Amino acid sequence: MILLVCTAVEAEAEAIRAGAFRSAGAGSPRIAAVGVGPAAAAAGTARLLALAEVAGRPFQAVIGAGIAGGFPGRAEIGATVLATRTIAADLGAETPDGFLPIERLGFGTSVHESDADLFKRLTAALPDALAGDILTLATVTGTAATAAELARRHPAARAEAMEGYGVATAARAAGLPFLELRTISNLIGPRDRSSWRLPDALAALTAVGAALAD
Repeated sequence: MILLVCTAVEAEAEAIRAGAFRSAGAGSPRIAAVGVGPAAAAAGTARLLALAEVAGRPFQAVIGAGIAGGFPGRAEIGATVLATRTIAADLGAETPDGFLPIERLGFGTSVHESDADLFKRLTAALPDALAGDILTLATVTGTAATAAELARRHPAARAEAMEGYGVATAARAAGLPFLELRTISNLIGPRDRSSWRLPDALAALTAVGAALAD
């Protein structure tokens, strides 16, 4: 399988490459940083898919990967999360009665289901990974109130990040299987950079890279 792995930033891509190249073979994945946020991620992923198609070496599947915040009690620091679904959690409208997802507005879907075959293969390759929804937000959570509201609205969510829905949208537009995976660097809630454990999350990404190469 010719696999494209998209991260937000180069540090995440390098962490995955460190594991993938250690186990490198003929089917080693292409790993690329495509930008921060859903719009940049969608545009960057679509560009890479189109270039590969024109070159006659099309990709066969896409994975969105990187670090993320974990919901307390659902995904702890250093954990790896495999998405059952990637959800654009802030794609919709505010109303006096609460948030309405885009489905309720009649303008499409906020949910991309993970490809079943990719999910099965990665579950086997990463047996300690947690399964659950991963949320995409253009503005990441920085307060206890927002964290609690997201946890209430998304009881199956384990993590949040900024790019998954964008990568998924590009992959699905190209007719390709997609799955998002994340390693946890911090817990979702009041923003506190001093509590982040980036080395732990990046080390977990390196382990993910080895699994992807295999």
